Amino acid sequence: MVSAWWQQPAQPVDMGRRAQALAREAQLTKPAGSLGRLEQVAVTLASLQRRGAPSLERLWISIFAADHGIAAEGVSAFPQEVTGQMLANFAHGGAAISVLARHLGAPLELIDLGLALEIAPLPGVRHLNIAAGTASFLHGAAMTTAECDAALQAGAAAIERAAAAGAELFIGGEMGIGNTSSACALSALLMNRPVAELVGVGTGLSPLALRHKTKVIERAVAHHRPYADEAYEALRRVGGLEVAALAGAYIAAAQQGIAVLVDGYITTAAALCAVRMNPDVAGWLLYSHRGAEPGHCLLLQELDAEPLLSLDLRLGEASGAALAVPLLQAACRLHNEMATFTEAAVSGSLK
Repeated sequence: MVSAWWQQPAQPVDMGRRAQALAREAQLTKPAGSLGRLEQVAVTLASLQRRGAPSLERLWISIFAADHGIAAEGVSAFPQEVTGQMLANFAHGGAAISVLARHLGAPLELIDLGLALEIAPLPGVRHLNIAAGTASFLHGAAMTTAECDAALQAGAAAIERAAAAGAELFIGGEMGIGNTSSACALSALLMNRPVAELVGVGTGLSPLALRHKTKVIERAVAHHRPYADEAYEALRRVGGLEVAALAGAYIAAAQQGIAVLVDGYITTAAALCAVRMNPDVAGWLLYSHRGAEPGHCLLLQELDAEPLLSLDLRLGEASGAALAVPLLQAACRLHNEMATFTEAAVSGSLK
């Protein structure tokens, strides 16, 4: 049987460059390990970028927007028209990620995969219209096979554009009312954990509304669990169009040899799905922050991931990843520009 494109191998990590980077770190004018995880990040980026001097000057940010049928079950604090309204806010430069992208000097690509309510075309937005959002996954699958495949491909297409622009780092973000419910259900299926351990307030639910959300997702997960024995099927059954696009982007980035910085809860659920669909992807993922949603912490544990920041964020839309970029850039500059003991004429080494 011919394998799907997402099962094709990722680019190998350059272990020779990793060894060289480790050797350079050992010669820099500082006590060994004194820059902590910044040293580890620089070494990792050198091995992924296959060069002695890692760089993160060329970024690419893609935001995937889509609606979720599960929102009809009253699991969100906001109505579905907010997805389209926020997409317009992104397009007009008023959203958090718009501000942060300008701050970083990074291109911000906006991709509309499918909204429940029709909106007028927005400047600079790719309107793909795969479906009018997903179906409710309470009793049936969120996506058809064709819809899921199209969303995965939309993520891969974003990576093609990033590669053509010479991107050194890819950041994916999301917008979609109801997508914390999708991420929770997907995480529960992929990790075989109770929904109650993974569910959170999302955009700001009351305690009563959170209990309702939990019960809805528990019913949905119980319905789908017997049939979701592999990651693709779990994604198709309870995922979102934007979650599938993120998973597709992460897989394609690893195949193209582009490092990825993962954002928050929804994107980390997509990352786990991508790794389960193609284990080679794991080595290409860096994690920006540990968010406020309880499910995010458990996903990070499952992925054996150590994020750079912990700021109690739960906004999504790639904001946490964008905030972490200057730390990664600083790690690269320290690795590349600090003097060695020999260059600085410093005797011996610092313990």
